[in-house]
Amino acid sequence: MPAKTDPERQRLDEANARQQPWRKWGPYVSERQWGTVREDYSADGDAWNYLPHDHARSRAYRWGEDGIGGFCDAKQTLCVAVALWNGKDPILKERMFGLSNREGNHGEDVEELYYYLDALPTYSYARMLYKYPQAEFPYNLLVQENGRRDRRQPEFEIIDTGIFDADRYFDVDIEYAKADAEDVLLRLTIHNRGPDEAAIHVLPQAWFRNTWSWGTDKPKPSLERAGDDVVVKHETLGAYAIHFDGPDEIKFCENETNVARLYGSEETGHLYKDGFHDYLVGGRKHAVASHKGTKAAGIYRRTVAAGASTIIRVRLSPGPTKPAPFADFEQIFDRRKSEADAFYAELQGKVLDEDLRRIQRQAFAGVLWSKQYFYYDVTEWLDGDPAEPKPPKSRLTGRNHEWVHATMEDVVSMPDKWEFPWFAGWDWAFHLTTLAYLDLEDAKYQLILLGQSWYMHPNGQLPAYEWNFSDVNPPVQAWAALRLYDAERQRNGKGDRKFLERVFTKLLLNFTWWVNRKDPRGLNVFEGGFLGMDNIGVFDRSAPLPVDGMQVQSDGTSWMAIFSLNMLRIAIELAQEDDAYQDIATKFFEHFLMIGGAMTNLGGKGLSLWDDTDNFFYDWLVMSDGEATPLRVRSLVGLIPMFAVEVADMASLNNLPSFARQRDWYLRYRPKLAALVSRWNTPGAEDRRLIAIMRAFRATKLLERLLDKNEFLSDYGIRALSRYHLEHPYVFEAGDFRSEVKYVPAESDSDLFGGNSNWRGPIWMPLNYLIIESLNKFHKFYGDDFRVECPIGSAQMLSLKEIADVLRSRLINIFRRDEKGRRPVFGGYEKMQTDPHFRDHILFHEYFDGDDGRGLGASHQTGWSALVANMIAELHE
Repeated sequence: MPAKTDPERQRLDEANARQQPWRKWGPYVSERQWGTVREDYSADGDAWNYLPHDHARSRAYRWGEDGIGGFCDAKQTLCVAVALWNGKDPILKERMFGLSNREGNHGEDVEELYYYLDALPTYSYARMLYKYPQAEFPYNLLVQENGRRDRRQPEFEIIDTGIFDADRYFDVDIEYAKADAEDVLLRLTIHNRGPDEAAIHVLPQAWFRNTWSWGTDKPKPSLERAGDDVVVKHETLGAYAIHFDGPDEIKFCENETNVARLYGSEETGHLYKDGFHDYLVGGRKHAVASHKGTKAAGIYRRTVAAGASTIIRVRLSPGPTKPAPFADFEQIFDRRKSEADAFYAELQGKVLDEDLRRIQRQAFAGVLWSKQYFYYDVTEWLDGDPAEPKPPKSRLTGRNHEWVHATMEDVVSMPDKWEFPWFAGWDWAFHLTTLAYLDLEDAKYQLILLGQSWYMHPNGQLPAYEWNFSDVNPPVQAWAALRLYDAERQRNGKGDRKFLERVFTKLLLNFTWWVNRKDPRGLNVFEGGFLGMDNIGVFDRSAPLPVDGMQVQSDGTSWMAIFSLNMLRIAIELAQEDDAYQDIATKFFEHFLMIGGAMTNLGGKGLSLWDDTDNFFYDWLVMSDGEATPLRVRSLVGLIPMFAVEVADMASLNNLPSFARQRDWYLRYRPKLAALVSRWNTPGAEDRRLIAIMRAFRATKLLERLLDKNEFLSDYGIRALSRYHLEHPYVFEAGDFRSEVKYVPAESDSDLFGGNSNWRGPIWMPLNYLIIESLNKFHKFYGDDFRVECPIGSAQMLSLKEIADVLRSRLINIFRRDEKGRRPVFGGYEKMQTDPHFRDHILFHEYFDGDDGRGLGASHQTGWSALVANMIAELHE
């Protein structure tokens, strides 16, 4: 972490001590509220069609707000964002456009170009870039062309339309700085990158989230003009003033639904949410007011010469209007930008390569920009609001109806604020390990939050994600807790025991839920829905099996072994100061042994998830008549058992005599079980002890496939499915059911599980990260003398630590310029590869082509693809 004398570190200390609310204001506004579950009150649960993009500009949202480069307070009472109009678009550009799940030929897809470039954890400085075409925005072309294409063709992106080819676009540089905790400055720099002068309307906007239209008796706030300023009047937010620097106009409307446009109601003379659109694009002068409303905008009409730029300035300050709000404006920006450079110079002190520093800093920026205000009261959502029509009865037995306890209103890390603008339980864990480099206290707070009673179900289940809280994701929260604890111990010399204990207590409940709900036969063999890896297997694992039987999951069972080991390690750590945890440590040691034994002897019938012929872990299909068949798909499912590994120092174990006695009892009276999974009594490097599903033989055999370029090893990391299946698809047939699993390195070619992501060949950052961590753990036990050929066929023998570094480098190379100056993430887009206004702006995609590293899926999934920032740090520590 940066030094304590660093101004940003001091601000974080003040925020943590609750001396100053430095985290109160931030970029917590979603980029897509339309098409979300929270806003869906349909009978069939079709969120995309219930509130589509065409309605978004005219319908007041119930649960949150969206915008371009938005900033708001932590309760999203007041929002600030940017609107644009080039004089040609049919719609005022107030929000990001994209395709719904059914419109995109590979699922939902944002069709804009924007980049998160910089941010400090307190948002005392933050910067993003939006690229706005000067020609009419190609809404219809994007919808029609993607609708025409099938799954054998790639997505049709906005850059494919040619609209940026002649550089006829504006770079809209959106910067925020804070003069103090609640004094927020916005600077918009509009660059004309084209060959001719071009006109643009720029509307910095401020508006209240609508809290008054739902029958809750909340008073309606107001924004009121006072000369060239706007005064904020709100019951709980307090007094603020909005200062616009030299606008051509200041106009107002209401953040309320345009019932005339959407529902054909008679015009009532009211002002509506789309008032600025109607005023500028539609030419309706009466659509706006001049003095008061719940939504305000400074309107700037600018003509920008070719290659030139113009600056627009806004200030949101607490208290009454300032007499000279822009006198110190540029000095504040200069100071905050300098402080951001100093913060990252310290954080990246060991990273000397300029390109790596750029990649890492933008990854960190994406994590910070992807935090969002998330509000969802499931009971209110199910019952409906007093002033609105009652929701259909079907929703009372539909999505999330079993989560009536859930009342979530927090600023939390999101996978992506357009394509995934809601928290996702297992994504969240990975986000926080990256956030910990920047703001460890907030990372700890968010992990604790997930286990609170308004998130966690009373039965102990953790919510998966908004579309279905009851779905099942890998239980990686204990792993994340250890990462945060170890990070703090490494930086400060001591971990936060209270934090670890709080998380552990909640995860005990979650572990019990897994044992009671996901091991239906009590055989220590676990099932877990699709476990995050959508279409990786033969069956859609979130749906009932299409055959009369059950699937025994290698990954579901392995995730529970991993969960057991993480809980064991936490218990051992807590037992260093509290003997009561020794008994709990024994419990998880026993669980791990039983799960490991079950993986090698399913149901006591001699069946093993490990296949001695192929030397790989497979799922099994067990039919109702008892017939069992291994599903010989070489995928990440078979690699996940390697994550079940922990290494302990004897020094910490020697402090736990009670645990040692109980552990030795198992090793003495259950020797066959212990021998299957553990090297607990065998000293390794530096007298360490190993407990793992795999011992040396199986680990070596698995690595032979992992490090084979014809199987899992790509130039850019580990593929989700072996390339072997390109020429040898796995085919399963039973009765009328037929399924084929084939290596597909890029977008999905099937509709299985919606088809909007693909685990049948591409590279996924989070599981690559766990592979690297596991290799390092095995190295801690086996040491440098244990060497493996890498890549297979190269005759190059490397230690496991060296292999981990090789994988880190390959993953980093997705984003890094190669010897030709090209970034694999950009694929064949020449403009992105060579144009000076594109080539250094990085996109962190959801996943990456298994052959060439091209970015795929959600283009701003900085949530977990930001793990590349961790890898850069780890390579240089």
